[in-house]
Amino acid sequence: MAPTPPAIQKAQLRKQLRQARASLSQQYRRHAADRLVRHALRSRLLKRGSRIAFYVPMPSEIDLLPLINQALWMGCECYLPVVPKGQGRRMRFTRIHDNHRWTLNRYRIPEVAAPTSLPAQRLDLVFVPLVGVDQHGYRLGMGGGYYDTTLAFLRQRKVWRQPRLIGAAYDCQRVEHVPREPWDMPLDALLSESGLLRFGHR
Repeated sequence: MAPTPPAIQKAQLRKQLRQARASLSQQYRRHAADRLVRHALRSRLLKRGSRIAFYVPMPSEIDLLPLINQALWMGCECYLPVVPKGQGRRMRFTRIHDNHRWTLNRYRIPEVAAPTSLPAQRLDLVFVPLVGVDQHGYRLGMGGGYYDTTLAFLRQRKVWRQPRLIGAAYDCQRVEHVPREPWDMPLDALLSESGLLRFGHR
């Protein structure tokens, strides 16, 4: 019997983990979002003046908005990704300001409209969305390849890696193994309602 191709394995795992994530109560979701802020502060992830990329969470994803507000209050430079127009997949990042203007990309996800943007290479920390993550830090994404393409330059760095990649998820999204592709970039850590889990591959 032929082995199941990685693409099919990923599709099956995405369906399973999305169902688990969607089953969480609103009360649990609020509790988890508050816990993210506590663990981020305890782990000293939010440093004044650091350039940190977040993302606008989808309805079933863990809520990063309290964490973004905390980072802004502490003086961090906070950024959001901008999906390129056309066929490109390499995102750039625009900074959140007091008087920024919002726009919607082709996926109807809010973006900060700004005349200038930064490449990922100039960020200190990137919070990365995910559907699932395994014990080695390999992430199961949505399947669009935007983060893999944007962060591909990190595969060329053997010693120094910037930015650090932090996954954000509920504990129910953790699995033993995620099917891997050659271009997959492992996370440095996972922030969940249980705490900050650092992976040992660095």
